[in-house]
Amino acid sequence: MNISILGTGNMASGLAVLFAKGGHHVTLASRDPSQARSVATELGNNIQGGPLDSATNSAEFVVLAVPFDAAAEVIKAAGGLAGKVVIDITNPMTADFSALTLGHTTSAAEEIQKLAPAAKVVKAFNTVFASVLKNGSKVAGQPATVFVASDDAEARSQVVALAESAGLQTLETGALASARYLEPVGGLNIALGYGLGHGTDIAPTWQRAA
Repeated sequence: MNISILGTGNMASGLAVLFAKGGHHVTLASRDPSQARSVATELGNNIQGGPLDSATNSAEFVVLAVPFDAAAEVIKAAGGLAGKVVIDITNPMTADFSALTLGHTTSAAEEIQKLAPAAKVVKAFNTVFASVLKNGSKVAGQPATVFVASDDAEARSQVVALAESAGLQTLETGALASARYLEPVGGLNIALGYGLGHGTDIAPTWQRAA
């Protein structure tokens, strides 16, 4: 698969290496192409770097790995992302990460779908820290869980397959509106990891009866 990751931060880098090692062709994209190329070179694994607009042309998946507040500008710079499966990994947090800025009646994912109405937005990976991705997507020897939500069932299934190809467990949570639940879980993970000192080698999961 051709995957473009919009962003060059820790999550973008972690996902880039994870997907590249899974056999996918990965391009990091940024408003600063030189920064994207520099990070890609540092990561290795045949990861490429480039500008936002051209990097998404041949992509089957586009990962939105920027802060939620930057989403509108990045989507516009990337050409609107019409027809793309857009994986939203954002959590709409305040600047000090102490609270969510959206909830109850909408979510970051739903707002991103409004910003890219012709895209197929899928909420995923927002509850997994970059350090977990860099540790082979495992916590205490067990694969981390990726919760996956989308109004498009086919896109949801495609992202499930992508996550599982990278060694993660998955759980489909239904329509995109369920991101209203998933984003607070992401916020809780941040609070536990940073605010309460549990560190970032943690991840929520969902126990199933045998």
